Formats: sequence, C-alpha cells, structure tokens
Amino acid sequence: MLHVKNLDEGLEVFKALGSELRINIIKLLQENHEMNMNELATSLGITNGALTSHIKKLEESGIIQVMTERGGHGNQKICKVAVDKIVVDVESEETEEDQNIYNTEVKVGHYSDYNVYPTCGLATSKAIVGEVDDPRYFSHPDRINAGILWFTKGYIEYMIPNLLPSATKIDQITVSLEISSEAPGINNDWPSDISIFLNDVKIGTWTSPGDYGDVQGIFTPDWWFPNWNQYGLLKMIVINKKGTFVDGLKISDVTINQFNLDYKSTVRFKFEIEEDAKNIGGITIFGSEFGNYNQDIKVRIAYSPMEIAKK
Repeated sequence: MLHVKNLDEGLEVFKALGSELRINIIKLLQENHEMNMNELATSLGITNGALTSHIKKLEESGIIQVMTERGGHGNQKICKVAVDKIVVDVESEETEEDQNIYNTEVKVGHYSDYNVYPTCGLATSKAIVGEVDDPRYFSHPDRINAGILWFTKGYIEYMIPNLLPSATKIDQITVSLEISSEAPGINNDWPSDISIFLNDVKIGTWTSPGDYGDVQGIFTPDWWFPNWNQYGLLKMIVINKKGTFVDGLKISDVTINQFNLDYKSTVRFKFEIEEDAKNIGGITIFGSEFGNYNQDIKVRIAYSPMEIAKK
C-alpha cells in the first residue's frame, strides 16, 4: 500500500499516473506479474529509449519496482507493480489536537505474549532461532532480535510503549506493519482471516490474500530459503472515534472511545488466527530486515488534553 498523506506529498504520484501510456504499463505488469524492458516496449509498440523515462517516473513515485536480473544475454531490468493500492488523504485536518502525535516502533520479536501452533518459527537477519515448527523457541532469548515470525494458528501480542505526556487521552491509534498468510511452503492464493484485538477486545478481522514468495523480498537476506515467505503487504490499521479501519476501509464499529485510554493506560495489540475462523491460513509478520518495507511495527498515537472534571 502507498499512503499519500496530503495532496502536496502526492504530487509525484499524480504526475506518474497522469499518462495513458504509464497506466497501460501498470496494467500490463498487473496482467503478467512482471516483465522485462524489452517485453514492455514490444507490447506497447515503443522503443526502449522512449520507455525508460516512463519507467523512471513510475519507479520514483513508488508505484513499480525495477530489479536487475542476470541472464544469458547480460543484465536485464525486470519490472513489477510494487503496491496493491494507493490511499490518498484529500482532507488535511491540521487542528491543534492533530498536532499532538506520539510515534513509536516495536520490533517483530518484542512481543509480550504468544500462543502459537506449527507451522511456526522465527528468525533474525542472520539465522533461524532454534528450530522451525517448535513453539518453545518463541521464548528463546534470541527472539528479541527476530526480524520475521510465522505461525498457522494462535496469537502474538505486543505491548505498545505508552509514553504520552501527563493528563492526556488517546484519540486515535494507527498501527502499520508488513504482513501475510502462512502456507506450507508458499502460495500467493492462500487466504487467512487475521483477527485484531486491542486490550483483549476484538476490533475487527482482515483477510490476508496469500503467502508471497514468487520473488525475493527487497530486504529479505540472501541466505533465506527461496521457497519460504519472502514479503508481505503493508497494512495500516486505524482505530478512532469513527470505528476501526484497514487501509481506509471500515472493518468494524468498535471505536477508540470504548476503551477510555489515557497516558496511564496499558495498550496491547494482538494478532490472532482463531480456531473457528473460516480461513485458517496462518500469519507472517515481517520486520525491517525482511520483506519489501524497511520497517518494524510502527505505531502512531494522536492524543489531546484530558477534560478536567469540575468540582
């Protein structure tokens, strides 16, 4: 997902999409998953030289990804679509309240609780932690350095550091993370119903489409096994006074006001594959050392002063 937070920030994206030829490039890449420059130029009926500038604009805007692949005839540039959707915030709500923002980040291995079932495992950027498919290793001391973890059923829970200023209340929480399903091996068509909990209250369910391993993740280490999870989708979970949303789409009517969270509150997010889920397809969470996005679990909390009750 490409999240454009305001119109000015999205100028390059709008320019990149403001061409029928570039739209046709995106469509071709969606239909064929990935193509080299020669294939694209031939399909579009243009020269490689004419194609280059269009590819550059799409790559600079973050819409497509260009990789260099070595073949029998030298290096080839392979192109693929890098985003599954583009979310644009048209309205800019620059109120005093919105300017009170607390940002923090939680590493994938810094979970506070878990209960997982095979297939499962976790790894640092250097090696697998312990052995795969043995839940005991989720308590191994090296788990705090994990950059990826996966399991078929169960849950993983993270305690979000709450270091808000005194006498403030929480108005909105945004959680951003790279995530996918967990299939035996890999399978891009492997749906999984991932339930999301805040302080043990279910705030909604998002269905992951698959477990991606067709190409190596941009940040996935070279030693990683080629038939294992390579990358996921970057998802943005928001809970505010209007409800709970994933990438701007409402998934439940659960609001932040139901929790009465303030600067003293414990904030826990849990991701669970429930036993009665329709699609029990597991979960994989990617950190900054794996996948396509150089980030761990990012949390953004909007807060405002608490109302002081009159005596």
